[in-house]
Amino acid sequence: METTSSIYIAGHRGMVGGAIKRHLEQQGYTNLICRTSDELDLRNQQAVEDFFATEKPEYVFFAAAKVGGIMANNTYRADFLYENLIMETNVIHAAYKYEVTKLLFLGSSCIYPKFAPQPLKEEYLLTGPLEQTNEPYAIAKIAGIKLCETYRDQYGCDFISAMPTNLYGIGDNYHPNNSHVLPALIRRFHEAKEKNKPIVTIWGTGTPMREFLYSEDLAEACVYLMNHYSERELVNIGTGEDLSIKDLALLIKKTVGYQGALEFDTTKPDGTPRKLMDVSKLHNIGWRHKTDLNDGIELAYRDFLKKKFAIR
Repeated sequence: METTSSIYIAGHRGMVGGAIKRHLEQQGYTNLICRTSDELDLRNQQAVEDFFATEKPEYVFFAAAKVGGIMANNTYRADFLYENLIMETNVIHAAYKYEVTKLLFLGSSCIYPKFAPQPLKEEYLLTGPLEQTNEPYAIAKIAGIKLCETYRDQYGCDFISAMPTNLYGIGDNYHPNNSHVLPALIRRFHEAKEKNKPIVTIWGTGTPMREFLYSEDLAEACVYLMNHYSERELVNIGTGEDLSIKDLALLIKKTVGYQGALEFDTTKPDGTPRKLMDVSKLHNIGWRHKTDLNDGIELAYRDFLKKKFAIR
């Protein structure tokens, strides 16, 4: 990409898209195209066609998605499948039709089988059953990967796919029911601290292992891949390091300054036992993460404190 290239960031108001936008601006890119969901409904095929016909972006970062934690994924199963599928098909087909130079599609580590060997290598895709609680979302993301692959195969489109691990950071979703585990724990511990609650309850057993990547690091990786990677196969983006949900909770508890106790509600689902990315391919391409989890949680908590009144 040139600093003057026209670049469309789909989902620029979300955590991922916002991080990509900030990183591009910091690197001197000046021709960024952004639309809110009110301005451009990516579920509307005609609206997407009209946008691409008018704006003719050269590069597309596809970070728009309907996302949520275990509860949201398991409750709104049809919505997660339908809305993500239709956004992907509309944007990827329009990118082909209007001759976008390059597109980066962002998926999720949940695309991998529930009991895949660890760490998760890119070639493990479609080698076993998915985790049931987020199967619809995972299927939609797998479809996006396959769209990029098949448009490359049939039409020669330079469409690439990247699969981030669990993300957190600036602009995260702290909704009490529909957020992911790390931001949900930040909010839960903060509110318990404010209300002097003696115990914080955490879903599941606390034993599942998870990997976490700071949003600003992901943004840097995405721009790096857009400039340095043009292959058919997907690429994992992560740290290659994980910890248990219990240890994550203890780390967040310390950062927030909560003094009470923890309990685990074992009637609630754990999800996949472990999701650790094999990031050797990404390292070989030339990129590594920079933000330590301790530092990243501190930065995320500061961001939460800035917006806590807005999310009540």
